[in-house]
Amino acid sequence: MENKHYPTREEAEALVAEAELRNPGPWGDHCRTAAHCAEAIAARAGMDADKAYVLGLLHDIGRRFGKRHLGHVSDGYSYMMSLGYEDAARICLTHSFNEQDISKYIGRWDTTEEETELIRTQLAAVELDDYDRLIQLCDAISGAEGVMDIIDRMTDVKNRYGGYDPEKWNKNLWLKEYFEGRMGMDLYTAVDKEHFQPRQ
Repeated sequence: MENKHYPTREEAEALVAEAELRNPGPWGDHCRTAAHCAEAIAARAGMDADKAYVLGLLHDIGRRFGKRHLGHVSDGYSYMMSLGYEDAARICLTHSFNEQDISKYIGRWDTTEEETELIRTQLAAVELDDYDRLIQLCDAISGAEGVMDIIDRMTDVKNRYGGYDPEKWNKNLWLKEYFEGRMGMDLYTAVDKEHFQPRQ
């Protein structure tokens, strides 16, 4: 059997449940929403829906280690690499940087010099693919209560952190159009925005 660089759905769900015990908060349901969206989009875009679900579920697994901002990126990357899940580690790294530029990070820079350099170096080495782009999009439409309008979600982030890089904003809108083109349908219809809840 081919060696997969990401866990099974069941393993991923167990990792998130364990992480929530260590650091409870709305981030877990945000990840469940992102996983649902990723699976739904991937299934309609000719991608591996199981892989998309797992990567969506684990993109914020770095929050297992506490309430960190930029630090959750390096924590998640290092944790997934330690388990041998290179694809999941990569998503922990790329989901926050749709322009592949660490300087565009929205939130507190709470990393050590070593962690910052790890993110900068590994991010520069990645050639973004459609799984990276997919989780970036899903992160931008996923709330803890369910699927959000992308503009509403970005506005919420902008209000919380006092700003939102316009190029990052426009890239998220481009990602929405890109995957709608791949699916041949409206994004919010594909992910059942009106009805999906992460805990049903």
